[in-house]
Amino acid sequence: MEAWRCVRKGYGHCVVGRGRYPMFPHHSRSLGRDWTTPWENLQRCCWNRHISSCMRWPGHYSQAPYPYFSSRHFSLNWRPPCLFESRTQFQYCNWRPDNLSQTSLIHLSSYIMNAEGDEPSSKRRKHQGVIKRNWEYICSHDKEKTKILGDKNVDPKCEDSENKFDFSVMSYNILSQDLLEDNSHLYRHCQRPVLHWSFRFPNILKEIKHFDADVLCLQEVQEDHYGAEIRPSLESLGYHCEYKMRTGRKPDGCAICFKHSKFSLLSVNPVEFFRPDISLLDRDNVGLVLLLQPKIACAASPAICVANTHLLYNPRRGDIKLTQLAMLLAEISSVAHQKDGSFCPIVMCGDFNSVPGSPLYSFIKEGKLNYEGLPIGKVSGQEQSSRGQRILSIPIWPPNLGISQNCVYEVQQVPKVEKTDSDLTQTQLKQTEVLVTAEKLSSNLQHHFSLSSVYSHYFPDTGIPEVTTCHSRSAITVDYIFYSAEKEDVAGHPGAEVALVGGLKLLARLSLLTEQDLWTVNGLPNENNSSDHLPLLAKFRLEL
Repeated sequence: MEAWRCVRKGYGHCVVGRGRYPMFPHHSRSLGRDWTTPWENLQRCCWNRHISSCMRWPGHYSQAPYPYFSSRHFSLNWRPPCLFESRTQFQYCNWRPDNLSQTSLIHLSSYIMNAEGDEPSSKRRKHQGVIKRNWEYICSHDKEKTKILGDKNVDPKCEDSENKFDFSVMSYNILSQDLLEDNSHLYRHCQRPVLHWSFRFPNILKEIKHFDADVLCLQEVQEDHYGAEIRPSLESLGYHCEYKMRTGRKPDGCAICFKHSKFSLLSVNPVEFFRPDISLLDRDNVGLVLLLQPKIACAASPAICVANTHLLYNPRRGDIKLTQLAMLLAEISSVAHQKDGSFCPIVMCGDFNSVPGSPLYSFIKEGKLNYEGLPIGKVSGQEQSSRGQRILSIPIWPPNLGISQNCVYEVQQVPKVEKTDSDLTQTQLKQTEVLVTAEKLSSNLQHHFSLSSVYSHYFPDTGIPEVTTCHSRSAITVDYIFYSAEKEDVAGHPGAEVALVGGLKLLARLSLLTEQDLWTVNGLPNENNSSDHLPLLAKFRLEL
């Protein structure tokens, strides 16, 4: 039975957080297994703590007067969370009902998942802690092994020089607050206070400051938060920010931010995947492509093309995902194409909602995909069952999209008509269009970039998968940083015949974690990591 009744005891109700707090002073008793403790003592210890200042509840009340945790499934074995300045003031062994006074009381209890018995033990509440991620330095002279040098900032074998340009890139899905609240079932393992934006944003900004990347590719950036907090905060850190919000009703989008001291902006190219005249493209995902010029005192360097996207999530709509990817690649091809026919180096980041080894992932890395007979639910590798799934149509997208099977923009060709001949009838014109379309039908997709993934996606010693996102339902890899490989690395790869200006060398990457690692700190989000995704970070070198 609930310890306090809202209506009878006069308690307010918060809409989203489902927390309750008193609207007037009231003496409360301990009921059943619920414990209480003097409010005056807790107020002295935690009123000025960040937990109280960040508890802003959506709904009728702008701020709760003190932290509250639901009493659902309360256990006598529970130990109160450490909300206090000093642990010595409240020893766990002294928490006994008979030690409590009859003054005004605050109710504390532990939030546990609805069906804890149905969850694997790895997903049950763990003590909060800090996860450690190391820099893995890639030594170009020893490609067989990756050298781990802890948290050192510089690899002694990768020192900078006048004819090299080094820069770092972060890709981070920061979890839109609106999407978090719309999908609250994914975060039942979390304590509610850590899910509030006023608690989460300082943690996210702290991560960005700590890693200090030269280029940031952010996904799920909520528009109102971007304008009020994210952009001003990043600009104060020396970043220039570009943003593209999703079409439709979802108020989030993608942002690319770069350091003024490292780059100058050449062009901004947003990509909208929604097309009102094409029934297939009825989703509101977007991409953003920037062309950046490195600021180097010496000779002129090639520009760098940076792309960021968040593809459709729906595991059963691989046809839409592939088409969105093709549209992004076509824009990259247009932006990165140089006058001499070569391509400048490319970095493509984002949440691709596809797992390593899936057809979509393989298409990015290998540059080709034959999708004949491929079920739409198998494209991203997220869907396990193939029952009831239709096969991808050939071609996947209609000709009026204006993108070829090579993932480049194409000019629609109109059949030539001799003026001396009599006018062609409408039927003859339609027959001509059908013939032209039939010649182009193919189940082979291609692109001309030699792209490599920063991460290997599996730990070399154990073969355990790396994880980039973790919540109550799953822990998988869907986030990536792809880059144009150095010339010496592209031999034998599809698209290797396409010339590159320079090419990028991977110097280092921030290590990822296993699912087990993340559940030792109660998954994501948690007290220290405020998104359900991990930030990906890589250091590159451009040879001039």
